[in-house]
Amino acid sequence: MGAQIRVYRQKIASTTAMRKIFKAMELIAASRIGKARTRVAASLPYANAITRAVSAVASQSEIDHPLTTEPEQIRRAAVLVMTSDRGLAGSYSAAVLKQAQSLTELLRGEGKEVRHYLVGRKAQAYFDFRSLPYERVWTGGTDAPAFETAREIGDAVLADFNTAYEEGGVDEIHVVYTRFKSMVTQEPAVIRLLPLEVVEEEVANESELLPLYEYEPEPAQVLDALLPRYIESRIFAALLQAAASELAARQRAMKSAGDNANELIKKYTRLRNNARQAEITQELTEIVGGADALAAS
Repeated sequence: MGAQIRVYRQKIASTTAMRKIFKAMELIAASRIGKARTRVAASLPYANAITRAVSAVASQSEIDHPLTTEPEQIRRAAVLVMTSDRGLAGSYSAAVLKQAQSLTELLRGEGKEVRHYLVGRKAQAYFDFRSLPYERVWTGGTDAPAFETAREIGDAVLADFNTAYEEGGVDEIHVVYTRFKSMVTQEPAVIRLLPLEVVEEEVANESELLPLYEYEPEPAQVLDALLPRYIESRIFAALLQAAASELAARQRAMKSAGDNANELIKKYTRLRNNARQAEITQELTEIVGGADALAAS
C-alpha cells in the first residue's frame, strides 16, 4: 500500500512539473501572437498595392508573358508546403500535411508529376520518415519568418518555373499554408501561385482593383519587374499567416494541456488519498484484531 502511495506522489510531482512547462509555453505563445497579428496586418497595404498593379498590367494589356499565360499542357506541378519547426501546436502541422497530401493526389489524378518544396522541420520529418522525395527545404524561424526567407523561396520557385519542362522545370506552382482567420479559427488553404491568378479580397470594388495606368516602359518590362516582387509578397504573406496560425494553435494546445494536467493532478490526489485511507483502515483493523487476540488469550 505504501508503494502505491509513492507512485501517486511521483505522478503528481511529474504532472505538476509538466503543467508549469505548459503554462510557460502558453504565456510565450500569447505574448508573441500579438506581434504576429500586427505583422500580418502591416503586410496587407503593400500586398494589396502590388496586387492591384500586377492585376492592372495583366488585365489591361494583351501580352504573352510566361508568368501570366496558361500553358497548353501542365505536365509537372510544384507544391510548396508550409508547416512549423516545432511541435506542441495541436494538429497545426498535421492539418497542413493532410491538405498537401490531398492536393498531391488530386494533381497526380490529373496526370501531373508533382514536386514538393518544404518549409518547416515537421514537413521535412514527415517526408523523410516516409522516404518521400522533395526538392528543397527551408527550416528555422517558422513562428517569426523573415522576408529574406520569402525572397529565397520566391527565387527558387521562379527559377524552376522559368525552366523548360524538358530541362526539369515546372508548369505551375501551388502553396499549401494555414490561413489565420481569428484566434479560434485557422484553416489550411491552397493557392495557385503560378501561372498568375490575381485574387484581391480586401478591395471594395472593381475600379479600385483595376486602376487605369499608363505604362513606361512597355507592359512586358513592367511585368518582368513587378511579378518577382509580387511572388515574394504572396509567399511572405503566406508565411506570416502560417506563423500567426502556429502561435494561436500552440497557445490553445498548451492551455488544453494545462487543463488536462490539472484534471490529472486532481485524479491522482484523490487516488492517493483513497490509498492512504485504505492503509490507515487496514492498520486500525490489524490493531483491533491484535487487541482482541490478546484479550481472548
